[in-house]
Amino acid sequence: MFLFVIFSAIAIVAALGVILSRKPVYSALFLLLNFGTLAAMYIMLQAQFLAMVQVIVYAGAIVVLFLFVMMLIGGGELSDSRDKGASLRGWLTWPRVTALGLSALLVGGLTYGLIAGTLAPIQGSAVAFGAGTIEAIAGVLYTEYVLPFELTSLLLLVGMIGAVVLARREA
Repeated sequence: MFLFVIFSAIAIVAALGVILSRKPVYSALFLLLNFGTLAAMYIMLQAQFLAMVQVIVYAGAIVVLFLFVMMLIGGGELSDSRDKGASLRGWLTWPRVTALGLSALLVGGLTYGLIAGTLAPIQGSAVAFGAGTIEAIAGVLYTEYVLPFELTSLLLLVGMIGAVVLARREA
């Protein structure tokens, strides 16, 4: 329980660093830290396969891809090119206000749940500890969730074709 609290605190601080960092490279590094703490939590839940997928796919491939794209398009400079004297009105855009409102709602709901005792502690069972194995994931993925799995693959295919079409240069 103590390690879970430590890793949770690190994950929350890293997630805030992703959102609040003004430099894209620092945001990507905070994202890497967040993925690492999530992998540690998966290991604590004895879901070793999910932890390795988290490290290899997300921390390895996705963050490296983000950093590569940022450096490629020139958004990866470490200096802050924004005006230091920006007013509060320029900072308060509707996405930021919406995000702050939803974050406050989430924190308020979690606080109420903890105070009221409605968030029951998670109890492990013998069945739950087998849920992180490859066989258990494949069994559920290809029986109960086969339609969402196939729709996700179709969505990724459409996104890939769209990216190729947008990146194609006219000859």
